[in-house]
Amino acid sequence: MVESSDGPQVTLPVTFRPRKARIVAYGMGLAMLTASAVLAVILPDDWLLADRVGMVLFGLVLFGGTHLLARPRLEATAEGLTVVNIIRTRILDWPEIVRVTMPVGEPWPTLDLAHGETLACMGIQSNDGAYARNRLAELRSLIHEHGEAPEPSH
Repeated sequence: MVESSDGPQVTLPVTFRPRKARIVAYGMGLAMLTASAVLAVILPDDWLLADRVGMVLFGLVLFGGTHLLARPRLEATAEGLTVVNIIRTRILDWPEIVRVTMPVGEPWPTLDLAHGETLACMGIQSNDGAYARNRLAELRSLIHEHGEAPEPSH
């Protein structure tokens, strides 16, 4: 990244991911998976192998749930922006994006789209502090550089 008078210059492709949320999600997922595996080993002798396997599978399901929390990201390419949130993925062309806003106190930025819709971008999260602010500035620079949508005429 190079700083210019118009803001940071970002080389494409680039991926924006939250830091702390991923650490917490994968840490918790690993802890729950480990706990279920340990439980499967120390269960009383009257528990069957199927019970023990079920306990480990339950841990895997819990880990899968925490993986969903670690999944959000933004992938910027020359063609556009892919917004990957917990469950849904949206692929946007640069001209579809009017602007990005992230008021103080909001957990993540919101994209204002040309057709009036808004889209949350969980790939940048405010709990990352200065890192999130820098990534937001980079995203704003990319939106400005790659063509904001024209203002609607009335």
